[in-house]
Amino acid sequence: MAYFLKIITAMVLCSLFFSKMGMPAACVLFEFNFLEVFIFACAGAIGGTIFYVYLFGALIKWWEKFKEGKTYFSKKKIFTKSNRRIIKVKNRFGLIGIAILTPVLLSIPLGAFLGERFYKNKAKVIGYISISTMIWCVVFYVIYFQFYDYLKGWLFE
Repeated sequence: MAYFLKIITAMVLCSLFFSKMGMPAACVLFEFNFLEVFIFACAGAIGGTIFYVYLFGALIKWWEKFKEGKTYFSKKKIFTKSNRRIIKVKNRFGLIGIAILTPVLLSIPLGAFLGERFYKNKAKVIGYISISTMIWCVVFYVIYFQFYDYLKGWLFE
């Protein structure tokens, strides 16, 4: 039962915060081997990506329909500093850039939202983020494996 709870916890954490909480928990805290980390972390992140892409797709569609009949929503676009930065990343790097940054700097829900908002092809968004997640999973595992003794001593002593 405890092992099953570790698996579920690792998958949920990877579906929300892959590099910040999911991978460290799977590698250091739960001490999974490479195959377990790869299967559970990738399954959690890919499952989270699928869930969030379809959730945000429905929410965006609902929001557009909701705004359609309301007169108090302004038609003029307001550009803030963060909006400009997001558009600059989108125009410069595209969906591949968003997919590469999603597991590392962004979270899975934010990456899924940006991918769904700017690129309506759900299969492409899910595919790119999934491939990026698998590559980053291997990279993070190698990093954690190299610094395992240091991380274990730092976290648990």
